[in-house]
Amino acid sequence: MPQKFFSAFVLKYSKKKSKMKILLLDKNHPLIEKQLSAKGFTFEEDFTSTYDEVLEKISNFDAVIIRSRIPLDENFLRHAKHLKFIARVGAGMENINVKVAEELGITLINSPEGNRDAVAEQVLGMLLLLMNRLIISSEEVKKGIWKREENRGEEILGKTFGIIGYGNMGKAVAKRLQGFGAKIIFHDILPNLQDEFASQVSLEELQQSADFISLHLPINESTHYIINEDFISKMKNNFYLINTARGKNVETSALVKALKSGKIKGAALDVLEFEKASFENIEVKNDNLEFLLNSEKVIITPHIAGWTVESKEKLAQVIVDKILLKYS
Repeated sequence: MPQKFFSAFVLKYSKKKSKMKILLLDKNHPLIEKQLSAKGFTFEEDFTSTYDEVLEKISNFDAVIIRSRIPLDENFLRHAKHLKFIARVGAGMENINVKVAEELGITLINSPEGNRDAVAEQVLGMLLLLMNRLIISSEEVKKGIWKREENRGEEILGKTFGIIGYGNMGKAVAKRLQGFGAKIIFHDILPNLQDEFASQVSLEELQQSADFISLHLPINESTHYIINEDFISKMKNNFYLINTARGKNVETSALVKALKSGKIKGAALDVLEFEKASFENIEVKNDNLEFLLNSEKVIITPHIAGWTVESKEKLAQVIVDKILLKYS
């Protein structure tokens, strides 16, 4: 069922009136308050209080809707005596202590369906900019510099595109690649995910075949620094790296070393190892970061993959629909 018809269905047939009080800790699309208020939910907005200030009042609420501003760690969750659910407007849940939430019977809701299309479009956009030196050559021409041979690009056609993590985002990328003439493969820890868009392979096979690697992973113990010196050394081909997942999926020192050697031909990074947990800025500066910021082989954006006008509304609508299905 298409999203807009599904949303209309949920709103029409969810009859019960809720008396839940929800704390909004981040600014989101106004449709969240509008649609949930119509079903009896009440709200308090708090976009400025510190962690400790929120902690003092969290026991007064039945639910929290967040993005990334405040970590919902074990201490927070154990103070939240009446919390029934946490809804994150986005995909990743690393700012929430999932294990403790599950132990306490708190339902966790997220909305990766809402920005998968925006992420996929940015992956392709960044890659095409990088491979064809479009930013570099454009800036040169604006300065009166006309270089053709130096700005010769590469094509995706005929190459192998490897995706690590085949959930909402990974699959959306594979779908967008249809028509580019590439072989599309992916690796995922879950079995039997192969579909009409991509073939599932082992990590070793991906390393033997891929000319591109695009990461679409959460951050946890097994994915922290999944791209490190050992991983890179096992790649048969020199390759392009695209990361729109989490900064700590990539060990920056290993990335820089591989960029200098040419093993990594270029990197399109929407996320950095040195970001704040809230994704609001960079909290660490060092020589490796300086290299990335000044390298012609690297494109960096400020954690905006998935950050479109359309995705802002879709993310919010998915959250509303999931809340109403369970609590209305």
